[in-house]
Amino acid sequence: MSEELGKSSYDCDICKESFLEESKFNQHKQIHEGVKPYHCTVCGKSLSNRSSFARHKRIHTGEKPYHCSICGKSFSHAQSLVIHKQVHTGQKPYHCDICGKSFSDGSSLITHKRIHTGEKPYTCDICGKSFYQGGNLTIHRRVHTGEKPYHCDICGKSFSESSSLTKHKRIHTGEKPYHCDICGKSLSNRNSFTKHKRIHTGEKPYRCDICGKSFSKSCGLTTHRRIHTGEKPYRCDICGKSFSHGSSLTNHRRIHTGEKPYTCDICSKSFSESSSFTKHKRIHTGEKPYRCDICGKSFSERCSLTKHKRIHTGEKPYRCDICGKSFSERCSLTNHKRIHTGEKPYRCDICSKSFSKHSHLTNHKRIHTGEKPYRCDICSKSFSQNGHLTQHKRIHAG
Repeated sequence: MSEELGKSSYDCDICKESFLEESKFNQHKQIHEGVKPYHCTVCGKSLSNRSSFARHKRIHTGEKPYHCSICGKSFSHAQSLVIHKQVHTGQKPYHCDICGKSFSDGSSLITHKRIHTGEKPYTCDICGKSFYQGGNLTIHRRVHTGEKPYHCDICGKSFSESSSLTKHKRIHTGEKPYHCDICGKSLSNRNSFTKHKRIHTGEKPYRCDICGKSFSKSCGLTTHRRIHTGEKPYRCDICGKSFSHGSSLTNHRRIHTGEKPYTCDICSKSFSESSSFTKHKRIHTGEKPYRCDICGKSFSERCSLTKHKRIHTGEKPYRCDICGKSFSERCSLTNHKRIHTGEKPYRCDICSKSFSKHSHLTNHKRIHTGEKPYRCDICSKSFSQNGHLTQHKRIHAG
């Protein structure tokens, strides 16, 4: 203990921090000693001091005793209210001396500076992962402990983060507080809103450091990088096949289960993939949202527009590694390669004859079925193949 300005100060001999009050000093010592005398009867968590315990209990009770006198918003912590009030005043007294960015509270500035320094002082004692912020470490630890302290009072679902609970509750309330001032669309969470705005701005802030390709979403860049690394972290526990996308594994598993969760309410046809269902609905609606900016032709699928544009550009990105011939479509290259390999994967289940192209098998089967789907609109004669109809029409044309 030392004397300063006529007051006693209590100095911690471990971390050298000083305190004017003995009670605060005693609380502080418990951090080093690992003493946590305050036990939560709801989740079993223990805390080292009374004030932290009082704040913790508000997680379970939902109590927010600190109210903003300007907008009425409530907070569970007094400091959160102090920081919030600066939203109304516009005050940002804390300035970064490296990039000049300003902040409304000192803790945000301290956290921000770690972007420049690369410092990650909060380390998980289980897996060794480090974080810029203490709050992120607290959330991360719940991956290991399985703790989910935030409970929905409507359906009982639990979450590891309070922000996840806030987003979840909007499912029940239907609240969509984020409004796009360009197209009028409303969204339920800030992250989705930020991504949505990039549709209008064309912003792609996430750039691949290998090939330079840019993306509007960080998840898009993460997935793209696997093209370069070959990483396929999603593995089917039934057949062992691996995938680079989690959604691809989800779709793949339905091959084993036969699940088709997407059902058309017009014709009752079911699909295993959401994208296939979306494309199918356009058959009924006639919607063709993908338009060629050169000739104006519209398409119901993005891939059809991509293929169509190659008519204008002359691009043929698919090249045969045997003879060097190039094609505008992948399927055309696949069919072509069968000339070299002799592969005939399409087999008639009636006579066992095999074909290199699916369309050839379809035409062949009409020999057995007698089907003639191509009809002349002049004399009504029918044909089994479109090419035969084309030849026939020349008779009428002279």
